[in-house]
Amino acid sequence: MSPYLASLPGILRHRRHRFYEYGALLFGLGLLATISLTWRWAITTIFRIYLGALGLIGACRFDIRALDALRAERPLVIAPNHPCLLDALMVISRLPNLACIMKADILDNVFLGAGARLAGYIRNDAQPSMIKQAVAELKSGSHLLLFPEGTRTTRWPINPCTGATALIAGRAQAPIQTVLIETDSVYLGKGWPLLRRPTLPITDRIRLGRRFDPPEQARDLTEE
Repeated sequence: MSPYLASLPGILRHRRHRFYEYGALLFGLGLLATISLTWRWAITTIFRIYLGALGLIGACRFDIRALDALRAERPLVIAPNHPCLLDALMVISRLPNLACIMKADILDNVFLGAGARLAGYIRNDAQPSMIKQAVAELKSGSHLLLFPEGTRTTRWPINPCTGATALIAGRAQAPIQTVLIETDSVYLGKGWPLLRRPTLPITDRIRLGRRFDPPEQARDLTEE
């Protein structure tokens, strides 16, 4: 028997094991993606129920249906102003296929972080990793929610923007859709004590702003 024939069973076992390893890798990645997408749909439903409950008891009036027009769009960087803590909930409640860049302390929170991590949301405390993950989400077909001010709005209608939004859009070649959140209350805005009583009802409205093409120069678009 030739040396090649003698070694053939070992070669076949090695190749089968390599195929198994690749298959296991792809299965794991696919399962993770499926869980993330399914959980995003669940979060969208939960937030829609929550906002509906606030409307039902007369605490808030939400006019946020303008976001529905973005559901069937190509991947977009969705860039709203950020007057209060409810802003992300309003956007997520209308757009199920949405990745979100969140503050690291929220993702690390015992009560809030588990669901956000299952949905594949991105922490903001390591910029190179944040940008890489955000670009990957856009290229995989998801929208990306990113508040371009980097904090809640304190100077109406918008604070100066950071460069992350334009940088991510340029690398992913994804347009930036600005979103304008209008409110008649500063409830849960920057510096509002959590247990301070607001005047009710609160009216929040969302409308779509200008859409920017993927930039060639992130700095120029950030200034614009």
